[in-house]
Amino acid sequence: MKPMYTIMFVASLIVFVASIIALAMYGLNFGVDFKGGSVIELSFAQRPDAEIFRTHLTTITDLKDKEITVHPSGDTGFIVRTDDLSEESHQRILSSVRVTFAAEKPEEQRFDSVGPAIGKELQRKSITAILIVLVAIIGYIALVFRKLSRTLPLWAMNAATVVGLLHDIVIPLGVFALLGRFQNVQISAVFVAAILTILGYTVSDKVVIFDRVRENILRGSKDDLGALVHKSVMQTLVRSINNTLTVLLSSAAIYFFGGETIKYFALAMILGIALGAYSSIFVAAPLLVWLSKNRKA
Repeated sequence: MKPMYTIMFVASLIVFVASIIALAMYGLNFGVDFKGGSVIELSFAQRPDAEIFRTHLTTITDLKDKEITVHPSGDTGFIVRTDDLSEESHQRILSSVRVTFAAEKPEEQRFDSVGPAIGKELQRKSITAILIVLVAIIGYIALVFRKLSRTLPLWAMNAATVVGLLHDIVIPLGVFALLGRFQNVQISAVFVAAILTILGYTVSDKVVIFDRVRENILRGSKDDLGALVHKSVMQTLVRSINNTLTVLLSSAAIYFFGGETIKYFALAMILGIALGAYSSIFVAAPLLVWLSKNRKA
């Protein structure tokens, strides 16, 4: 294939390895959904200073000796995350905030509480869901491209697809590991929804390219495999760019205007969808060529 594919593949490999290192060093900063705890979202007519607000929370008896994180929510609110709270503790905390910050007119927007057992169960189910999706994708590719098994090995197509999908989700995980370490960004259940959406969406880009390769082979193309795959990539490039831009624009709108609760869902989507379009061309496509050539050799 053209040298450009090799250069971009090596660049992807470097970023992929860097993401794995970030995950190994920092891990993911799991939120309440996964490790259990409570979330209180408050809005104010005039938001108080964050440090003053947090200092007050530490003086409340029900929050003493508990881990507390406070993040701005929009222009007028705070999201408070802490250990699991009973309803009695929840009400006492609200009463204290309403009395101390009466002039700012605090209002509760939501309260969520998740036990540790439920959080661990959600972790297991999330991992299971992702593995099931990957297995289903492998089965789908084996079924759709079975007629090409004499020309292109099915295992090579599956391997190229799975490596591309891992590229699409591991790099966002690495980014969120860094965000969790340096910006205290937490992973919630909606992040898992983003990962599953990325897997389902970006596999279509890869299947479209492979399907065009199949069509060109069945039409009796005499080009070598590298040239044939490059031709197929160029034939599907406009479609891929248009579809990707559509999702990126809508995700960007959610990120900037959708509110704090889904902001990082949108960020994960932006990263994953952009990487999916990239990996279809510069990871899955060249990997298919190299694996197929090695097999024939």
